[in-house]
Amino acid sequence: MRRRYFGTDGIRGRVGEEPISPETILKLGWAAGRVLLGSERGCVLIGKDTRVSGYLLESALEAGLAAAGADIRLIGPIPTPGIAYLTRTTRAQAGIVISASHNPYEDNGIKFFSSQGTKLADDIELAIEDMMARPLRAVESSGLGKVRRFPDAAGRYIEFCKSAFPYRLDLDGLRIVVDCAHGATYQTAPPVFGELGADVIPIGVAPDGFNINRACGSTCPGTVRDAVLQHGADLGVALDGDGDRVIMVDHRGEIVDGDRILFIIASHQQRMGQTVPGVVGTLMSNVGLEQALKRLAIPFRRAAVGDRYVLTVLNETGWQLGGEASGHVICLDKSTTGDGTIAALQVLWAMRESGSSLADLASGVEVYPQTIINVSLRGGGLAAGDVIRSALVQTALHDVELTLRERGRVVLRASGTEPVVRVMVEAMDPATVGELSRHLAEAVERAAATAVA
Repeated sequence: MRRRYFGTDGIRGRVGEEPISPETILKLGWAAGRVLLGSERGCVLIGKDTRVSGYLLESALEAGLAAAGADIRLIGPIPTPGIAYLTRTTRAQAGIVISASHNPYEDNGIKFFSSQGTKLADDIELAIEDMMARPLRAVESSGLGKVRRFPDAAGRYIEFCKSAFPYRLDLDGLRIVVDCAHGATYQTAPPVFGELGADVIPIGVAPDGFNINRACGSTCPGTVRDAVLQHGADLGVALDGDGDRVIMVDHRGEIVDGDRILFIIASHQQRMGQTVPGVVGTLMSNVGLEQALKRLAIPFRRAAVGDRYVLTVLNETGWQLGGEASGHVICLDKSTTGDGTIAALQVLWAMRESGSSLADLASGVEVYPQTIINVSLRGGGLAAGDVIRSALVQTALHDVELTLRERGRVVLRASGTEPVVRVMVEAMDPATVGELSRHLAEAVERAAATAVA
């Protein structure tokens, strides 16, 4: 399906450029209100992360929704999964998050949740795009939407997260560094772990509108690693700007990514006597995860990259656990969407129940050496898909595949959230991984440069 606005995770881009312009976001709010509410009066929740552009986009969305006759509840900064939870539990017609997740502050985006707290289906997103092509006509003045603040949203979400950790256990005696990436979790994640008994060392909790994800959070785990070693902590938890990703660090400073987090949760559930029918990963999931799950007789399936595609396979199979190496972890028995805080709590549950360290639990996965190179196409003349399909890149890809044969994997894909081509090579030999990934990335760069010239 050809889309004009929606990508794999809502609508995202550079603020001030299409589609993240005040005019387009105003129209988006109106179109979403028309499609999601129809002719009925209903309520839509709006939350956001800490980007300075959130004020602008919030106002534009608010005006568009009100013009469509929707009542609005403004929540302010709150993690993306918090909006999913509140939308479902308050019986709102829809939830909207203003966030560009792990991207820098110059970017922003819009994510939607249905009344059930799930990502919108493809046909609903396409209906919103079709509505955006129509003239904007406000309802009669008597039917315009009203706006109110939502009371104690953060407190409600904190209690929800704590409920995902068993009441009979606590985190007493654990020292945990929590990196909130100067993002939406800065008011929620430290209290969650602290109220469960942990000695919390919070970092990345001073947002100024511009420092979200800057040298911190799940995309820069070296920051939390350094803090863990400096403070002699038992582990570190690094969240991204909107709180739906998590990367962890053990007491030695070793990074525990989404693949290992999935393994720890699945193996813990199995030890507890729960049935684990299968785990969903993505094309980028390390083959070491697949092999570790196979040793436990737990089936594994790969989805396309993006948490919405992981969720699609989970729904198709009826399985409960899936995610990405980047830290999107979906525990459907706890939440309707990926939640970094809840995923971290499941790992802590496994630690408390087993008496093992994070390092011990993560050692069950032997990670194959893997290199991911992000080739930026900002300012380029070709879209990412066209660059990948170019003869230059396809020839280089064929050469890499011939070299690897059955001894590794290569994935070349367009990012669904930014103008980037991601080059991933995985094999047992680190030197081969580095050489082949650079070769393929250089071909992508040349193809993009040729298009500009």
